[in-house]
Amino acid sequence: MQAAPVRATAIPSFTTALRAVESLLMSSGQRTARRNAWTSVLEDRRRAKDRVEAQRVLEQTPAPRL
Repeated sequence: MQAAPVRATAIPSFTTALRAVESLLMSSGQRTARRNAWTSVLEDRRRAKDRVEAQRVLEQTPAPRL
């Protein structure tokens, strides 16, 4: 009984395939703009998550006595 042949090349990931299609369809400037926009979206999400966490901490902190 023989073992199955091993593939010499790796199967590209979905991201790699998507970027290959993107490079065929979009100019370099469009790709840069799209990536910058996505980076901004991710940063906005991170800041929103941080705001929610800060608000939760502030609500759990007892008010100072005067």
